[in-house]
Amino acid sequence: MRHGKYPLIVTFLVPPVLLYVIFVVSPYLQAFQISTTDWLGYSADANSVGLANFKTLWNDDYVWNALKNNAILLALVPVLTIVLGLFFATMLNMGGRKGRAGVSGVRGSALYRTVYFFPQVLSVVIIALLWKEVYHPNSGLLTSALNSVGLSAPTWLGDPKTAFWCVLAVMIWSNVGFYVVLFGAAMSAIPKEIYEAVMLDGASRLTTLRKVTIPLLWDTVQVAWVYLAIFALDGFILVQLMTNGGPNFSTDVIGVRMYDTAFGSETKFGYASAIGVVMFFLTLTVAVLALRASKRDRIEYS
Repeated sequence: MRHGKYPLIVTFLVPPVLLYVIFVVSPYLQAFQISTTDWLGYSADANSVGLANFKTLWNDDYVWNALKNNAILLALVPVLTIVLGLFFATMLNMGGRKGRAGVSGVRGSALYRTVYFFPQVLSVVIIALLWKEVYHPNSGLLTSALNSVGLSAPTWLGDPKTAFWCVLAVMIWSNVGFYVVLFGAAMSAIPKEIYEAVMLDGASRLTTLRKVTIPLLWDTVQVAWVYLAIFALDGFILVQLMTNGGPNFSTDVIGVRMYDTAFGSETKFGYASAIGVVMFFLTLTVAVLALRASKRDRIEYS
């Protein structure tokens, strides 16, 4: 510091920025460049084709089918996950008897938080394989439970009518616990005096949640919405391990479509990079629109 702050800034800031540029920014730029070629991924030849890959992509029914599935996930995963997360967090923080401050959590809430959060300590691969066994048509937990009460179970992941919704349920299940803990921590930071005043006015818990808790948690909900939207536009690992986009492309998503195009039988890295570029701009657009659509005046409390 005797030589000024700038040498210190350069010393500690430049190396991580260089690493970020080399290992993050550079691959993105290379993807843009590769998307304009016919590179197959294993040859030294990569002829420039301009925007031909994007024109082919525009008429690709498989890509449009994957985008349709991503659109459904985008509409349902954030909404259902946030609603369930707020509901369970409210029960844990406000579901008990009315106390001196007007609200109290249910007994054993710490244990419930641990149970809800448990899926977060599992890798996505383990979750996918676990639920693939749960959905097994012969020996799976769901099939066995239905058979034990005399009901016939569908083939779950083997039926195009049910496979997509089974994967959707796993996506929500694997994320709810994290947002229960996140929303619960944000609720615990709200001053109890606010709830006391609201309860004295005779407001119900539902009204308190809608008129007080959610407005005060809006910044947290906004961040959760963006992260879940990005997750819904990806969903690659769960889909790839549970169904690989099948049956009959009913669970195909854009991430799986890009992977199969790059590493499948055709190995079209140039075309797969074009899909990746479209996915990049789509994710960026959704994130920006979500932030702007959910923007509102900040509510402050002391």
